[in-house]
Amino acid sequence: MPAPHAEPMTVIGAGSWGTALAILLAREGRPTRLWGRNESQQHSMRIARRNLRYLPEASFPPSLEIASDLNQALQGAGDALIAVPSHAFRATLEIIKAHLGPQTRVAWATKGFEIATGLLPHQVVAQVLGETPGAVLSGPTFAKEVGAGLPTAMTIASTDENFAKELALGFSGPNFRAYTQSDIMGVEVGGAVKNVIAIGSGMADGMGYGANTRVALITRGLAEMMRLGVKLGALRETFMGLAGLGDLVLTCTDDQSRNRRFGMALGRGESPAQAQSAIHQVIEGVPASRAVYDVAQRLQVEMPICREIYRVMYESKPVAAAAQALMGREVRSETE
Repeated sequence: MPAPHAEPMTVIGAGSWGTALAILLAREGRPTRLWGRNESQQHSMRIARRNLRYLPEASFPPSLEIASDLNQALQGAGDALIAVPSHAFRATLEIIKAHLGPQTRVAWATKGFEIATGLLPHQVVAQVLGETPGAVLSGPTFAKEVGAGLPTAMTIASTDENFAKELALGFSGPNFRAYTQSDIMGVEVGGAVKNVIAIGSGMADGMGYGANTRVALITRGLAEMMRLGVKLGALRETFMGLAGLGDLVLTCTDDQSRNRRFGMALGRGESPAQAQSAIHQVIEGVPASRAVYDVAQRLQVEMPICREIYRVMYESKPVAAAAQALMGREVRSETE
C-alpha cells in the first residue's frame, strides 16, 4: 500500500461529523486543519480545544489546527474532506473551488441527493470541480462514538484506487478500520436512502409497533435501496456492505440517530415542525424523503416505504394511514 501523505488534510465543516473526522485523522498522526463558516465557533474551538456545541466530550489532539480562514485552511493541503449537510454541499464546493491547489484531492462525507437536481454528491462534484480525483466516505458511524475512539468501521469509495487506499491508511488505527471499494454510486445511494427508512423505523417504534415491524421495515427498506441503486448503475453487492445494510441497521435501530428520533416523535403524534424543533440539528431524512421520492418517480422505481414517508412529510398524510397503506399492498413475490 502507498504511504500516507505528509501534507496536511483539511476538513471543511465543523459540525459533529466533520469534527469527529478531524479528531480521528489527527489522532492517527496526520496534520489536520478544521474549518467551519461560523467564526465565533471557530474561535471557541481554538480556545477550548474541543467543539463545545456539537461534540463537547471529545478533546482535540495536538496535531489538529483550527483554521482562521478558508485560504489558510486549504493552503498547501494535500487533501480536502467536505463534511457538510447535503443541502449545503454545492455551495461549499463553490466556496472552496478558488482556494484548492492544483494537486489537492477532494473527498466528502456528505450523504443524500441534491433536491433541486436529483444528483448525488459525486455528480455535483463533477459539475462544480470538473474531473478531479474524488472519494466518498460512508458507513455505520455516529460522530460521538468516533470522537470517543470507540471501535468503528466505514467504507471509502473512489475510482482512484490509490486515493482510496491512502485515505483508508490515514483513517485506520487501533479502533478504526476503513475498507475501500470503487462503487461510488452504490455507496452514495445507500447513504441517501437510509435516512428516509430510519424515519419510518422511528415512526413505527413511536406508534408502539415493536421489533417485528422494525425488522420488516429495515429488510424491505434495503430492497428499495437496492432497487434504486441498481437502476442507477450501482452494484447489488455494495448494499450488503457497511455503506448499505450496515448504515441502514445503525440508523434505524439506535437512538443516537436524529432521523430515528424524529420518526419516533411523529409516531407519538407530534407534527414534523414540533419533532424537528426539539432535536436542534439538521434532520437529513426530511429533505432526503423528497429527493428520493422525486428520483424514484423519474426513474419509475417502486419504493413504497419511501413514498409513504414522503407523503407524511410533504402531503400531511397521517402516520397511521401511511402504515395502513403499506400493510394493505397486494401480495407479491419477496424477490420482485
